[in-house]
Amino acid sequence: MRVSELLAPTLREAPTEAEVISHILMLRAGMLRKVASGVYTYLPLGYRVLKKVIQIVREEMDNKGGQELMLPIIQPAELWLESGRWNVYGDELFRMKDRHGRDFALGPTHEEIITDLVRGEVRSYKQLPQLLYQIQNKYRDERRPRFGLMRGREFVMKDLYSFDKDEAGLDESYRKMYEAYTRIFARCGLQFRSVEADPGAIGGSSTHEFMVMADSGEAAIVYCDSCNYAANVEKAEAVPEQLSGDGEMLSLDEVSTPGAKTIEDVSAFLKIAGHNLIKTIVYQTEEETVIALVRGDREINEIKLQNMLGSLQLFMADERTVKELTGAAPGFAGPVGMKGARIIADREIPLMRNAVTGANKTDAHLVNVNPGRDFTPDVVADIRLVRAGEHCPRCEGVLAEARGIEVGQVFKLGTKYSKALGAKFLDENGKEQLMVMGCYGIGVSRTVAAAIEQNHDGDGIIWPMPIAPFQAVVIPVSSKDEGQMGLADSLYNALREQGVETVIDDRNERPGVKFKDADLVGYPLRIVVGSKTVEEGTVEIRHRRSGNVQVVKLEGAAQLIKKIVADEIAESLK
Repeated sequence: MRVSELLAPTLREAPTEAEVISHILMLRAGMLRKVASGVYTYLPLGYRVLKKVIQIVREEMDNKGGQELMLPIIQPAELWLESGRWNVYGDELFRMKDRHGRDFALGPTHEEIITDLVRGEVRSYKQLPQLLYQIQNKYRDERRPRFGLMRGREFVMKDLYSFDKDEAGLDESYRKMYEAYTRIFARCGLQFRSVEADPGAIGGSSTHEFMVMADSGEAAIVYCDSCNYAANVEKAEAVPEQLSGDGEMLSLDEVSTPGAKTIEDVSAFLKIAGHNLIKTIVYQTEEETVIALVRGDREINEIKLQNMLGSLQLFMADERTVKELTGAAPGFAGPVGMKGARIIADREIPLMRNAVTGANKTDAHLVNVNPGRDFTPDVVADIRLVRAGEHCPRCEGVLAEARGIEVGQVFKLGTKYSKALGAKFLDENGKEQLMVMGCYGIGVSRTVAAAIEQNHDGDGIIWPMPIAPFQAVVIPVSSKDEGQMGLADSLYNALREQGVETVIDDRNERPGVKFKDADLVGYPLRIVVGSKTVEEGTVEIRHRRSGNVQVVKLEGAAQLIKKIVADEIAESLK
């Protein structure tokens, strides 16, 4: 491809609409253009990267026995009502009516459609397992689409669904997909971690997220370098810690704390450490009001709390509800004498001794509160966020924290959807059984953005070799010099014959403009053909990632570049 013929309109300035580096660089490098909020057109360079990721995904799915199909984007509401998700999925579901007034949705995921297909076609255990996947556009009506491909309303996703006859079969399908995902992200040349995660609206019993590590990542993870444990902070298990000792229980007493509503205020007023306080927060679900307790220096993990309650919705109670429940202004709630709400305590609460809580009276707190004596929680569970520096739940190690971009997730669904939709088969004894399901998604377009977030510098994108739009760019210093252009064309053709994906920048532009565009787009190799090529028969090969420059003979340069490309692709799988 000749750059003079390529639709790649580069920009010198960062567009004002772009907030994160992947969005900025894809717009500046002429890979992406906005159509509407959260909706984008892929220009040729961007689409080449997308297709490369798709091809890697397709090969690994096929290698594990996946069968590719194509499911409809428009889905009838009847199936979503049957699964129970029509009224649960929320405002992110694009809903529409046809001319006859029937309800439909644009597919954000395809559990209902694929389960409906399989329940109508699979009758016997002999037809199981089935691993069915597709790669297509998905639609979610994000409240605030942002960050380009990171959070759009339309995006490209690979979703595979497994159907097995029992849990052992599901375990095997899950293992296959876990291995496939590991190879996919390695083949893309990315640094990543798999972490334990929360299943969210998809549901299911077990799930792992695959995170591309990047400082700009939206998700926080904790991990242990002493073992393989890693988890999204929404899921990470907390190891209870006892700090207040086993001393004598002192007498309960009420103290005046005027205006001290926050943990910091109370700690300062009473001159005590935050871990000696019990933080009390009032929540509401669609069915009840609950109060959640954690140590004063901890934070409540609302995902854990919601999962423990089994609720569809969870939100902090408003001021009126707090006053009606406690008789006090917000900031003075406590579990002692609490009536009208269940008490959900973190596992550290029973370990506390002579703690401080709100007195359910404005401007007052209770001191020397002892769980078990002064109040008894209805439920004790792990409901807190885990932070760096805490003990690993699997070994004696200490957890560290990092940020990542979720690019894939694997779920064990069990019989959640097969039960709701009646997906059954006849076993060896002719008895009906529910199919056991799993689902496995990769955000293909999101992976492209994540690759840039992880691989860039002040000059532009640094593509990993396996997914670069082109592997090399040949740049004649002077397009007006017939000698240089002739040699550049010869090298360009030789590289293409060697199977190296190459462009030649034949534009009548200054060398600096060409070099800047090459760095911006992120071609892994830049081959410069200049006066020394004409005079001495040498070319300059610059490696985009390291900045290292090799001066090599023109003769044999194509074979050397082919080897460099092959070696870098092979390195991604080590």
